[in-house]
Amino acid sequence: MNTQERDILITLYEKGFSNQRDLSHLTCHSLGVVNRSLHNLVDEGYLDDRFFASKKAKTEIESKSPKNAIILAAGFGMRMVPINTQTPKGLIEVRGEPLIERLIKQLHQKGILEIHIVVGFMKDQFEYLIDKYDVDLIVNEEYFCKNNLHSLYLASQFISNTYIVPCDIWSKENPFSNHELYSWYMVSDKLSENSYVRVNRKMELVSVSDSSLGNSMIGISYVSKEVAGFLRSKLSQYDKDRQYSDSFWEETLFTNGRMAVSAKVVDCNATIEINTYEQLREFDSNSNHLKSDALKTISEALNVDIVSIKGISVLKKGMTNRSFLFGVNNKKYIMRIPGEGTSKLIDRRKESDVYATIKGKGICDDVVYIDSEKGYKITEYLEGSRVCDPGNVRDLETCMSLLRTFHGFHFKVDHEFDIFGQIDFYEALWNGKPSVYRDYKETKKKVFLLKNYIASFEIKKVLTHIDAVPDNFLFTSSGDVRLIDWEYAGMQDPHVDIAMFCIYSLYDREDVDRLIDIYFEGDCQLETRIKIYSYISACGLLWSNWCEYKRSLGVEFGEYSLRQYRYAKDYYRIVEGLLNKNA
Repeated sequence: MNTQERDILITLYEKGFSNQRDLSHLTCHSLGVVNRSLHNLVDEGYLDDRFFASKKAKTEIESKSPKNAIILAAGFGMRMVPINTQTPKGLIEVRGEPLIERLIKQLHQKGILEIHIVVGFMKDQFEYLIDKYDVDLIVNEEYFCKNNLHSLYLASQFISNTYIVPCDIWSKENPFSNHELYSWYMVSDKLSENSYVRVNRKMELVSVSDSSLGNSMIGISYVSKEVAGFLRSKLSQYDKDRQYSDSFWEETLFTNGRMAVSAKVVDCNATIEINTYEQLREFDSNSNHLKSDALKTISEALNVDIVSIKGISVLKKGMTNRSFLFGVNNKKYIMRIPGEGTSKLIDRRKESDVYATIKGKGICDDVVYIDSEKGYKITEYLEGSRVCDPGNVRDLETCMSLLRTFHGFHFKVDHEFDIFGQIDFYEALWNGKPSVYRDYKETKKKVFLLKNYIASFEIKKVLTHIDAVPDNFLFTSSGDVRLIDWEYAGMQDPHVDIAMFCIYSLYDREDVDRLIDIYFEGDCQLETRIKIYSYISACGLLWSNWCEYKRSLGVEFGEYSLRQYRYAKDYYRIVEGLLNKNA
């Protein structure tokens, strides 16, 4: 049977036969296709001469009917800013009910009661679904650094006659069925430049080039047991390969540019993917989740109505905060919202003091509004700007020149950033849990021995950025460079900024020495170089402990976390070797 014949057989099995025209309407296939398919199905023994399903047809349909469903709900839903700071995307209310509850109810209506939900971001908010709908929750601990391919892999043992469903879909009519005869992937009849598949004449899904339009990908899929083994194998293979960490699960369906499942094409208005705040506002202006505290803050700070806030789009998620771009009266701004656990890491009053100290000096970004309680910050968006390339020597020379200038101002504030004290503080946030590193206690002991060498210097502490990393140097279209994100700034040895730049850039020792030489314009004493190495070791342990705290909140940083711990160990050994050599 081909795809059209299967559609017609299922329809006849569920609704019976009245006439060819009705069947054409129900299946969206032409009269010619209906007539040809009916004759083929009779010839193959799936229909009798009155077009009723035979025993053979019933046996095959029952063997391929849906048994369970997997709902993917682990991700941040980054494009849903600012809603996603308080609510995971699957629980966003649309027309009076959370998206995921509507999907569960629609599955139940078709007799599908075994439902597995893969959760990660704000996973605790989904817990109530266990009691309300008797669902199974599967936790993706790596949702921060892996895409939904990993989520589906975690649930892959359940794939066999299975619906695979994204949590952000709203369907007017029930998209599920009591019976299925083949594996399919749902796409819209609307063409989109964001899709990488199109439907060909055989109802197959084939790849399209970046310059071509494809059918909008809705994401709901049905996988029969015939395809399940293939999919499980591909998921296992791809999940072990780092290059697919950021991949969508759909990539596992492709072989030689063609999906292993057929297309299921639906009307573009029947099923809607709720991806952004503005899509939600357009589709359901009464949703309770439109009442965002962040947007209320923007409205009050800029003295505008909330409805005039347009063009909301996510910016790259930072390690401490989330930010989004928006427009008001043809002018663009950036809103910063603190990330998970940030209230324990950052004193926003101290941050406000820093901005007050450097205001008007041409060093930082233009702050329009800052809330020293909630940590919200609004800055003007610098059109056409870019961040520093840590591999570009000219960029490094520009950034180090700005750092020297900033350090040369000798700004003062009333608080200090105590590196070794912060190492202990971040460790205390683990609430008594041991480090994930087996030799942590030994490593920490060695790193803390470096305090004595650092203390041997007569250090003149000044306001230091602390987080002076490549991503925080902003090259503007006007040709100057700004240093942004001052939330960790405090009094410290300015040479700490050099160390921080190095470890965030994941520099090797040759790169580190190059940056030191650029900052000091080729005139750095060996003792000072060793001191910076000591800061690299100490700051590596600092951010490793910081990452361990964030991990306890379900936020992972992958290679970055591991490399910070390596800096702590490797640069302690480098310092130890140099000091012994020069003793």
